[in-house]
Amino acid sequence: MSVPMCMTSYITLNDVRFHAFHGVLPQETAVGADFVVNLRLGYDISRAMRTDDVGDTLNYAEVYELVKHQMDVPSKLLEHVAGRIVDAVRKAYPAITSIDLELTKLNPPMGADCRGAGVEIHLINDKTDKSNKSFC
Repeated sequence: MSVPMCMTSYITLNDVRFHAFHGVLPQETAVGADFVVNLRLGYDISRAMRTDDVGDTLNYAEVYELVKHQMDVPSKLLEHVAGRIVDAVRKAYPAITSIDLELTKLNPPMGADCRGAGVEIHLINDKTDKSNKSFC
């Protein structure tokens, strides 16, 4: 007898680097800083696994362009940038089941020896989340 299997799948963008002009200090908005974005999108890729057609999945190049566009808009707070990124992705791809976003400013101007400082967001789309239902 065959046992049904459940699958969770994701589309990811890992360690995407940007030079952008986010920050509170005048120097940050004039000179800019380096940032790293990690994005993990819950998305059902089962159809694309069968068809080998980019139209049946989330095109990560298009997702990158959405992120890049938001990174190009200067903001004081990383929280604001992160919120814009998740809103843009959510609106563009309503079938996404979850979004995990990490946005890190490398070498932040705070007098500490650290790799970076940033924000992390985890969102679950209640309209698409099937974790409380049987869908195997």
